Amino acid sequence: MLAFSSLLPLFSFSIDTERWFGWLGPTGAVLTAILLVVFCVIAWGLNLITLPGNWISVAAMALYAWLGPSEGRLAIGTATLSAAFLFALIGEIVEFAAGALGAQKAGASRRSTILAVVGSMAGALIGAFVGIPIPIVGPILAAILFGGVGATAGAIYGEWTDGRSWQESWSVGHAAFWGRTFGTLGKFMAGLAVVLAALIGVLF
Repeated sequence: MLAFSSLLPLFSFSIDTERWFGWLGPTGAVLTAILLVVFCVIAWGLNLITLPGNWISVAAMALYAWLGPSEGRLAIGTATLSAAFLFALIGEIVEFAAGALGAQKAGASRRSTILAVVGSMAGALIGAFVGIPIPIVGPILAAILFGGVGATAGAIYGEWTDGRSWQESWSVGHAAFWGRTFGTLGKFMAGLAVVLAALIGVLF
């Protein structure tokens, strides 16, 4: 019968997380840290189409902190991870508050609210492609603007098909536009803070 001590090497890979980066060497570790930041930047952009980009970034940072180096310049500590989590949470609160003060405050139905979300996602995707000719800034601004327009269209359609007048529907759509726009801007800025936390975490 094998002694328990003889089985320990079999589990060393899952216990010693430093080995995940140890075999990469210094250059590989730096490249992995760069990939983390790049991934966080990509996830940050997902906020424009109402996907949880900030939380995806936080999850990636948590995985890196768990499997990556526990000390040194490339390490991400508890303080950095906690700050990123706090920024992501603030982004969610801002987005929720903006939405609550938007279409819902204007008396939008649940159906209209759902259609506003669907419309904002579709509008943001279209806007991102429309803004591609203008480097960097174009897709971002167009995604935010078209996302607001999509939310407006969805809310208006939802209210109109529920039997409300065009004037009432437009009022709800107008509120949906600003709720979506301010909510996205707030969440997007919070996402920038998450990306900066990841960048600072691996640089200092």
